[in-house]
Amino acid sequence: QVQLVESGGGLVQAGGSLRLSCAASGRTFSSYAMAWFRQAPGKEREFVATIRWSGENAYYADSVQGRFTISRDNAKNTVYLQMNSLKPEDTAVYYCAVSIVGSRSSSTYPYWGQGTQVTVSS
Repeated sequence: QVQLVESGGGLVQAGGSLRLSCAASGRTFSSYAMAWFRQAPGKEREFVATIRWSGENAYYADSVQGRFTISRDNAKNTVYLQMNSLKPEDTAVYYCAVSIVGSRSSSTYPYWGQGTQVTVSS
């Protein structure tokens, strides 16, 4: 049974930083793409970042490019999202997801975590 558990969310002031973690279990994910999505109240879930199994290729939404960094540790089955220069509009529930084929579309990800709340105050 695949399980994804996010952690690291919280309340931070604008301009601050947070680091999210997502620990995966249930199988070996070293050959899978891993990603972060987010969903703000009243809005659809949106793509944030994804990283290939090798860790060499990462892709970001324009809204977070240059501020967020996705990384992974295959030995630990864990993906991270370092978030710097946070803005109030980054406030959302952040979800990690895993897929054989990485993409910007949430529909291609069959496995999801429960989410972690990130709140950025102005």
